[in-house]
Amino acid sequence: MLPLAGGREFRLLLRRRFLLKLRLPFLVWHAVDDLPRFRVGQRQALFLGCGAIPFAQAIPAEAGQIHHINILNIGASTQMFHQPAEGSGFKLCLGCLVDFGHGGLLIHRVIDGPFGATSPYSSRKRITAMAFTDASARTALRQVFDAAIASADPRQVLARHLPERPRGRVIVLGAGKSAAVMAAAVEDAWPDAPIEGLVVTRYGHGYPTKRVRVLEASHPVPDAAGAKAAAALLDVARGAGGDDLVLFLVSGGGSSLTTLPAPGLTLEELIAVNKALLASGATIHEMNCIRRHLSAFSGGRLAAAAHPARVVTLAISDVPGDDPSVIASGPTVPDPSSFADARALVAHYGMALQEAVMAHLAAGVEESPKSGDPRLGTPDFRFIATPAMALEAAAAAARGLGLTPLILGDALEGEARELGTALAGIARSAATHGHPLPGPTILLSGGETTVTIRNPKPGRGGRNVECLLGCALGLAGVPGIWALMGDTDGVDGSEDNAGAIATPDTLARARAAGLDPRAVLAGHDSYRLFQTLGDLVVTGPTLTNVNDFRALLVA
Repeated sequence: MLPLAGGREFRLLLRRRFLLKLRLPFLVWHAVDDLPRFRVGQRQALFLGCGAIPFAQAIPAEAGQIHHINILNIGASTQMFHQPAEGSGFKLCLGCLVDFGHGGLLIHRVIDGPFGATSPYSSRKRITAMAFTDASARTALRQVFDAAIASADPRQVLARHLPERPRGRVIVLGAGKSAAVMAAAVEDAWPDAPIEGLVVTRYGHGYPTKRVRVLEASHPVPDAAGAKAAAALLDVARGAGGDDLVLFLVSGGGSSLTTLPAPGLTLEELIAVNKALLASGATIHEMNCIRRHLSAFSGGRLAAAAHPARVVTLAISDVPGDDPSVIASGPTVPDPSSFADARALVAHYGMALQEAVMAHLAAGVEESPKSGDPRLGTPDFRFIATPAMALEAAAAAARGLGLTPLILGDALEGEARELGTALAGIARSAATHGHPLPGPTILLSGGETTVTIRNPKPGRGGRNVECLLGCALGLAGVPGIWALMGDTDGVDGSEDNAGAIATPDTLARARAAGLDPRAVLAGHDSYRLFQTLGDLVVTGPTLTNVNDFRALLVA
């Protein structure tokens, strides 16, 4: 047993009529949504003045924010009270502020006692924040990631962006990993509207709809189902009249899902181009410039087919900078690029494309619709979710966990492993020097990296796990830093994981398992490393996509 404290604190408790009992020290609390109670056993003592308050590592709640403390046992005596939280904390009579969040219990500073700054019972000693454990850091990272994904759920955000209803039909068309759930959200928002149409989404990303037909196709490598879906979307668009509203629902993945070859090209040739693009190291902006000039669907061609109907695009952005012409290669907006731009990119990256593809780019026939084309009018393009919005939601969740967030940007691009190294450097600076922010903090960023395949026999990877392994190597086991990187659509590349988590002992555990982290990175086999460690983040299809998400927690 630990003594309660000196006479002043003891007399204070008596004067305030607290009930004193002989008990073992423990804390009991509950969350606002009435989750089951949790108990914390004594492991160490927090010394305050001449007394000692036993406390221990908190057990993270599964959901909900901590709101009350019901019983606080101090040493051999029990203080009974039931006081609501003030903001994210509450005041103990001995003068410490305790914050609660999903990740656990943080006692981070001393404030004045209940009788004011001049009270003899006020304590002015500093209390150091309790360090994150591996379990609580993992929990915090996952909750921040989940908050980013939830902010882009079409079922929650789409309805408020709908235009006024038309005199004629509502023709719903769509392409992308979120197309099916977006269509369902439109149906829910307009239950009595004359809705018809079809959308195409990735295999496994379907969602029940009542009036809009859902097709599925392959991503990231196109297939015949996607080509047929693109042709069907164009056919429906051509049937729209002047009183109709064509509502185009677009999200990440739309380019591959609507790969329809331009006249004179074959699907097999475009599949080969797509594979070359994925391995080239080109950015998504550059890849989609080339795609638009090999396509019969993208680059404003869908909107041109729907003329004279009004076309309104509702978009979930998955591209750095939220450029409408890049999201799904811009089927409803003017194309700002040219055949000459596409040829220059092919030359820059040294891509060896098929003879027919090179001839098509060289001929430059049937340029994509440009700004001022009367068939496109003035595009009505509305963002319902973006990477920046998701990062703001993640930052809000982090604040609720007692972390100070810093958003580094929503458009960080570059080679995945190199960006991982750069992020590691920022985190190390925060841990060592308190710059750009002291801990506990969380560094957030979005964007889309690239992976240049240099190994002739690459392993199983993905840009997020490759970035994360590069980050782990850059951190080199520095204590107190954890990281999560993942794709918000739930699929990193073509694997079954959204991403993974790196911990201070990731490299040590990998080597103990017989893996050489640097060799794994060189072989683009990061998935296997994190799978071996049990550190993959698996969400399943999230039915949204606001690009990559990265979070580094510096405790």
